[in-house]
Amino acid sequence: MKEMLTINNANDYAHHIGAPTYHAHASVIHYDEVGKIRHSLNRYNVYAFFVQRNFPADLAYGVGKYAADENSLLACAPGQIGGKEDDGTTAQYHGWVLMFDPEFVYNTEFERNLARYHFFSYNSNEALRLTQDEITITNRIMEAIRRELKAGLPHTDRIVQDYILLLADFCNRFYDRQFQSVTENKTNILARFQNVLLRYYEQGKQYEHGIPSVKHCAEALYMSPSYFGDVIRKSLGESPILYIRRFMVERSKMLLASGKTIAETAYDMGFEYPQHLTRIFKKEVGVPPSRYIEMLKAAKG
Repeated sequence: MKEMLTINNANDYAHHIGAPTYHAHASVIHYDEVGKIRHSLNRYNVYAFFVQRNFPADLAYGVGKYAADENSLLACAPGQIGGKEDDGTTAQYHGWVLMFDPEFVYNTEFERNLARYHFFSYNSNEALRLTQDEITITNRIMEAIRRELKAGLPHTDRIVQDYILLLADFCNRFYDRQFQSVTENKTNILARFQNVLLRYYEQGKQYEHGIPSVKHCAEALYMSPSYFGDVIRKSLGESPILYIRRFMVERSKMLLASGKTIAETAYDMGFEYPQHLTRIFKKEVGVPPSRYIEMLKAAKG
């Protein structure tokens, strides 16, 4: 089991690397001013934004590895794991870190809009890459947050909360820009999705795991389920669940046409019961499998 730094409070990471703190529930760190630090694999019980020019190689996030270019942003939510295991070496990081406790944003606009900030469950092998203009924007917001936290004037909490909301909204814009570039090649996305489904059945996974899930397809393509869903809806105009269902129905048609019974087809497709196949088949085709078989026989004369 890898040794982890558990970050229960927004200031725990700052204390760990020797950075100054300014507020009980929010912490902003400028890596350039801290000097070289030891790596750490972190378990986050706080929200965190990392805006860096040099994420370390082999940076972990969840069960995968991040591929982070220069000028990248990584967002973490409570319950997630990220960072680089302490190997005894030190490195100079460049950029900013913002951490804040869940209670700091309780009942704020940020919390109310949290479901639409998909970058918190971003592609599990890729950071959000930023342009130079986007880096400039995030740097200014980080500087403004630190200035406000250091001043500690009346209404500081509300002002910092507004800055956090502003940063999150800008991140959504950055996400949309990068997301658009991913979805422009619709043919590539469709081919990769199809290959995942084909391999699933070729390897006989349906006999052990049942019908393919969106989660399986997303992980096979190194994406989080939410990000994968966004990509497929944008590229194909339908949800991944609908695409999987249509794929299974078309494959079921081929099995029925080859002479397999409804029960055999349901089993070979990974359905728990033949009735499940019948329900989905009728919804997609307009007739149940039994009627489809009759139509096939009639067509053959």
